[in-house]
Amino acid sequence: MASALTRIVIAGAFTLGTSLAALAQGSATIGSGGSAAGGGASASGLATGGASAAPGSTSGTVGSGGSAAAGGTSASSLGLGAESTGTSGASSSLATGGSAAGGRTMSNSGVHGNGNNLHGQSMDQAHEPGGVWSKSHTRTKVHNGQLGSTTKSMAHEPGGPPVKSTTGATVGSGD
Repeated sequence: MASALTRIVIAGAFTLGTSLAALAQGSATIGSGGSAAGGGASASGLATGGASAAPGSTSGTVGSGGSAAAGGTSASSLGLGAESTGTSGASSSLATGGSAAGGRTMSNSGVHGNGNNLHGQSMDQAHEPGGVWSKSHTRTKVHNGQLGSTTKSMAHEPGGPPVKSTTGATVGSGD
């Protein structure tokens, strides 16, 4: 189950970054990713962002996501933010969410702010008795042309240290 969630998160973030790069002339695109595994636990994440500028307008987008799995637990989280500025003003959007499965679960997501100052986070975790757990936490912000998203995912099985994956992207709208 966790590997399917990982593929969905990675495919969504990769598609977002690839689409932005293909659509925007004179754009800049960044991306990062990583994974870790050990002792029956795994964690992975991916982040991407892009920005473009044309006379009189700028736009940018950023996103990150990740997942973790250990034992019968899994957790995933994802965040996306975008901002566009033109002659008639600026517009921003932010979305975040996640899921957890197996054992005792907790999922909390929220977006706060207004106008061009949005902050969102998703915290998702699952744990089983005996020290088996999975966690994923994504924070995303859109603030006056600066966009950022960071995801930290961790998983643990007894007998070893937690495996961790941290990934993030930051762009300036129009950079």
